Amino acid sequence: METGFVKVLCDVHCRWEGLPPTYRLYVNDELFAERTWIWDDTYYLEECLQIQGPPGEYDITHELVEPHLAQITVDNFRVELGQGVIKNNKLRIRA
Repeated sequence: METGFVKVLCDVHCRWEGLPPTYRLYVNDELFAERTWIWDDTYYLEECLQIQGPPGEYDITHELVEPHLAQITVDNFRVELGQGVIKNNKLRIRA
């Protein structure tokens, strides 16, 4: 089966109080990363996903882990390398 390699970047912002929040990153229903946010809201992270898979659609989601007093925002999704396009957190790998 033919597969493609795609490198996707996005910017993650987090506003929080109290204990540092933890968030999870999923591609479809597969856990790709779990991170604890330790920076204040003047910083953001550039998240890098490297995906090798067959042509098709892949949902990319970020979620905060309970308990939290935080709000996470993810924007500026872009394909840096490979045959893919991304729109509304949905990656399409092309053959």
